[in-house]
Amino acid sequence: MVFAPDSSDTRGLIVAKSNRTMSKQPPIETSPSLRPHPTRDDLYSLGKSLRDKCPRESHAAWKPAADRLDPLVLLEESNKGRMAQLIPVRHGRMLQSPFTFYRGAALNMAADLAGTPATGLRVQACGDCHLCNFGAYATPERRVIFDINDLDETLPAPWEWDVKRLAASFVLACRDNGFRDDTARDAVLNCVRSYREHMAEYSDMRVLDVWYASIDVEKLLAVIQDEEASKRFKKRLAKARERSVLEHEFPELVSTDSLAPTIRDNPPLIFHPHERGREELMANVEKNFALYRETMQEDRRLLLDQFKLKDAALKVVGVGSVGTYCAILLLMASEHDPLFLQVKQARPSVLEAYAGKSPHANHGERVVHGCRMMQSASDIFLGWVDGEAGRHYYIRQLKDMKIKPMVEMFTQGVMVQYADFCGWALAHAHARSGEPARISGYLGKGDQFDTAVADFAVAYADQSERDHDVLMKAARAGKLEVYVEEGQ
Repeated sequence: MVFAPDSSDTRGLIVAKSNRTMSKQPPIETSPSLRPHPTRDDLYSLGKSLRDKCPRESHAAWKPAADRLDPLVLLEESNKGRMAQLIPVRHGRMLQSPFTFYRGAALNMAADLAGTPATGLRVQACGDCHLCNFGAYATPERRVIFDINDLDETLPAPWEWDVKRLAASFVLACRDNGFRDDTARDAVLNCVRSYREHMAEYSDMRVLDVWYASIDVEKLLAVIQDEEASKRFKKRLAKARERSVLEHEFPELVSTDSLAPTIRDNPPLIFHPHERGREELMANVEKNFALYRETMQEDRRLLLDQFKLKDAALKVVGVGSVGTYCAILLLMASEHDPLFLQVKQARPSVLEAYAGKSPHANHGERVVHGCRMMQSASDIFLGWVDGEAGRHYYIRQLKDMKIKPMVEMFTQGVMVQYADFCGWALAHAHARSGEPARISGYLGKGDQFDTAVADFAVAYADQSERDHDVLMKAARAGKLEVYVEEGQ
């Protein structure tokens, strides 16, 4: 016998049909656009909960792994693909001090950082975050800002790695300047405290406000405590603002002895290859210039089109990039209207073996993307290109009111305050691509993370000194070819 509801009770029939119909349908999912957005407090709590699996105090530890590679092995690995004749120059620069060794040993530290504690939160990371890779430069609107200015190794990676590399660089820079150990610790504590406090500020801001924020140099000038340093910086800033490409860079870099202007040779730092190699260089540059142009925004292509390529020369750049294929391009819009572009080889990031492959097929595009993600403002001529022999390059202006830190002239007080500025800039760079509320929740309001990183920085600076000593012994034993430049 089949039970059926009474024909006079239609409500029971309707309910029965409704239940059968519902049982056959999959559950209705809420559209992502209709789901409630997590609040700042929610994200902060999620970040705070990460302390359970990765205690803040755990960042203090540094102990080399039992199977840690010999620093010379990693040095040889990082030399692969560089211009053979410039590798001795690289060795000579890295031998100067443990600090210069550290600046050229980003691959070594990437391998070491991969074994240190991490929360699992990732940002667009610098990858080679030391205090000399920060500085002042002009925005397209001609404001001068303070920011990260070298992103050759940029890649999505744990945020802690940048903080730790920056912190250890301050210990080594302080030692290089002959400062006391307590000054080095104060510098690191100031750097990490600044990172933590500014990350908390960015976590309270609206996303667009974080993106639009910048650190104008006027903000820094207003708070520089050392009167002599303030005067020196104001003088350098005024000089940078007054400096023009036509009146300064052009006479310094260009020879007008021949019919056409050419880049002045200054070997071993700037040079043209021998005649046949020079023709090959120009042929390659002209061939790839149009491809670089296609990577630019349309309005900037029109700007670039007003200039004509005149000459190219090879150029030796900073410690970490010595031996990579880099060049200067001279372009002219008219007889009195020059433009200098810098071409830099972009190799795989040192972080890739430990943080994952880049999503960009061209490593020049990887660097350009990193600049646009991390910097408050980026160069208007940024672009990338595939070069000869499978090499990748990115291109930007050679100079644009760039002011590098004169670390060797820092007093103890200036070093400590400069650490504050770098921590601030790094927090902003990470907040643009990461989740500042989660990072802030993990960091908290106390100094547990600050003191832990300070301990790590000292221990890793000691490790870098030991690694530098290995390099020195190898050079003395004739295992490394070394070229020492004049004035070193």
